[in-house]
Amino acid sequence: MYLSHLTLRNFRQFGDNDEKLELAFSSGVTALVGRNDSGKSAVIDAIRYALLTRDQSYIRVQPEDFRIDAAGVQADEMFIRCQLSDLNDDEKGAFAEYLTYDGANVSLIVNWSARRRSESPSARRWVDVSVRSGVDGAGPTFEASVRELLSSAYLRPLRDAAREMSSGRGSRLSQILANVPEISQGEAFDENVLPADPAEVSKLSLLGLADYLRHSVKAHQGVSGAETAINTQYLSSLFLRGDSLQGRIDLTESGSDSIRLRRILERLELGLFEASTSSARGYYGLGSNNILYMACELLLLGREPEGLPLLLIEEPEAHLHPQRQLRLMDFLSSAAAGKVKESPRAVQVILSTHSPNLASIIPLENLVMLEGGRAFSLAEGQTKLGTGDYRFLERFLDVTKSNLFFAHGVIIVEGDAEALLLPTLARLLGTDLTEHGISVVNVGGTGLRRFSKIFQRSDDASRPVSIPVANLADMDVMPDCAPAILGLVTGDDDKTWKSTRRRWKATRHFGDESKSTKQALAEWREHLCDSDGQSVRTFVADHWTLEYDLAYCGLAEEVYSAASLAKNDGAIVEEKKTTADVEAIAKMEFEQLVESAGGDRAVLCSNIYKLFHSGGASKAIAAQYLANTLSAQGETADFDSAGFAGKLPPYVVAAIAHATGAEIPAVSADDESPVEDADG
Repeated sequence: MYLSHLTLRNFRQFGDNDEKLELAFSSGVTALVGRNDSGKSAVIDAIRYALLTRDQSYIRVQPEDFRIDAAGVQADEMFIRCQLSDLNDDEKGAFAEYLTYDGANVSLIVNWSARRRSESPSARRWVDVSVRSGVDGAGPTFEASVRELLSSAYLRPLRDAAREMSSGRGSRLSQILANVPEISQGEAFDENVLPADPAEVSKLSLLGLADYLRHSVKAHQGVSGAETAINTQYLSSLFLRGDSLQGRIDLTESGSDSIRLRRILERLELGLFEASTSSARGYYGLGSNNILYMACELLLLGREPEGLPLLLIEEPEAHLHPQRQLRLMDFLSSAAAGKVKESPRAVQVILSTHSPNLASIIPLENLVMLEGGRAFSLAEGQTKLGTGDYRFLERFLDVTKSNLFFAHGVIIVEGDAEALLLPTLARLLGTDLTEHGISVVNVGGTGLRRFSKIFQRSDDASRPVSIPVANLADMDVMPDCAPAILGLVTGDDDKTWKSTRRRWKATRHFGDESKSTKQALAEWREHLCDSDGQSVRTFVADHWTLEYDLAYCGLAEEVYSAASLAKNDGAIVEEKKTTADVEAIAKMEFEQLVESAGGDRAVLCSNIYKLFHSGGASKAIAAQYLANTLSAQGETADFDSAGFAGKLPPYVVAAIAHATGAEIPAVSADDESPVEDADG
């Protein structure tokens, strides 16, 4: 039996009708991801309200649980429905009168609702709560004993695991141990037949051990001597004649066997010891105790014979370093598959997380992204991703890329240069990507559109994910002059132009008798954008690559200088050359390139790009130098953001505007300025 479906209406940020929350869960691990205030905790709390939790904590409906709409009107009633599926025969028997039948499918539906009776929560009965079974809540009301079988284990965020595992009245450890079947097993103690050896002592139950301890304590010479002294030397002198009272030193173990066992369990605590020095206890931090706490909860869930094996965890990464987070997820996955030794029962795990580390190792189809009061399952069939895409992303969706699940907007780029430069360019345009919560995800030239399809729903008619996603793509079409400049061909008659092994394209390869070059290039651009839709848009370079387009649109000298610095970076680091000397030489070389280009911007920019193609300049290192140069320009008193926008490729400006929602002045791709002005 597992929780398969959840419906929320008018609960916190989730509304009614089209704004209600419908969420499906897998029987294994389901991770809720999304930025702050997206509703992850609300989903966990809703399950707690409907099914209760094993820690016996009192759950009280709060006024803020009732949704307040955009107009400020608060709902009078809220509703939570939990559907439990895959019941085995024993579970069907235990919940027989509450079951719902739909053909061959049998499920258990819990309908939890709360209705406000008063505006003031201080009123004696300000809210009515109902918990009923059936599709429409028309079935029998759930009894308290039945709801206990449905209660889940819950690990709250920022939990104090050490306190939870310490001794005390009603301790969580005592609750867990009380539900372990082996706790009550063993023999009783008979003081007339004392154990002859340790093997016989080990056969005793916990209560038997307590009775054995009591007998041994009473028989201790010091205890019995003190008891005799109290009675003969003091009480006999203090009591009146005829009083028959005597003092007895004993362990306080009164009450029924169940009460006595509970008190024994409440005296136990679970702590950590260094295995090599088990006799000495040291101090362990929150992370280690957190692991211990979760292990204890999983022990109960995996071994108890009945009840709902559901573990709810908010922020399992709390207090854990990345390596321990990975280890934890491996273990939770094993527990969900019933592969934990001595705990063969499979455990369903529903967790909420802000950790890209965890999001990267949980299978994509097990993630649910919450955003804008909606839940978007990333399971196959719910997104635009195909089976091959899931396999691809399983390999390449790493920690650095998984931050996209928590972003307010996403820009997906194909290289290190874009990833390094975009934050600086955006800031100089007056739009800080960090301030807008934008994630720049570098996919390294592979799977650009596969990553963006994560945000696209399979049903175009359904409500889309509102997180804006911008794909930044190269046009990858050289100007006709570039192949010769780069040494790819020796002239117009070179056979390489028509070679089937050629891995590059130039403008002359587009267009034929049926369509012009301009039309063919437009179709190529449309092809690069054919996966667009919903909140995803692809922004293609207006000419060739980022570096070429930056030079072409107005930053030619800056790009050439940055490429020269990148080419000489090793010598600069080793202090064989200075930055100033390299920049001075680059300035003279650039002036010569401008002169030799003769006003042909494509020739100039192709010669600049040659430094990256075959001149030994790293695009990533050049991007760092260029970012530093542009940042220094931005700190000057006369820096003009609008004028700077005019020097940038329009597709870059448009991508930043789409992801951030900011209004940024842009220049048309056809708005060209003479080469002589390219150096500013």
